[in-house]
Amino acid sequence: MIYVIRHGQTDLNKERRMQGRSGLPLNATGLEQAELLREKLSGITFDYVYSSPQVRAIQTAELVTGMKAVVDDRLNVFDLGEADRLHVSEVQRVGVLPDSNVYHGVEDPTRFVKRVFQFMSELENRFCNQELNILLSGHRCTTGCIGAYFEGLPEDGNLLKYSSDTGEYKVFQFK
Repeated sequence: MIYVIRHGQTDLNKERRMQGRSGLPLNATGLEQAELLREKLSGITFDYVYSSPQVRAIQTAELVTGMKAVVDDRLNVFDLGEADRLHVSEVQRVGVLPDSNVYHGVEDPTRFVKRVFQFMSELENRFCNQELNILLSGHRCTTGCIGAYFEGLPEDGNLLKYSSDTGEYKVFQFK
């Protein structure tokens, strides 16, 4: 089984600010969310734990499992470029994404999906015939993209419909 968790709360989440690659570690609420998630998943023995390179995702993965997470850059948060840390109400968007014509450095959404799907495809090829429990720790965007890997890309392009809430998880299985 594939357990996909979203990191716990940070101060930027609490302040409703865009949180990309210049994010913060978990705050007290985020640490509590990770502890609660650990309790919810306490009956699961994880064979592998993978995480985004962001501290908040690594903290959550390691607190939940008690294991050292393998960091993979392909699970990194969507790069918000200059929109990183802006209040969500200030950000000019195209759909759910910051407008790349306004903010320099915003990641191309097609490349984002490609890198996450590449990671998932490699994971599936490596482990699909084994009965394992794998935990993946990421962000709203990455958990949504992983959900789309299993459920299919939504017609409206909004991957966030598949994401987990902060400090929560979803379970998937390779076919």
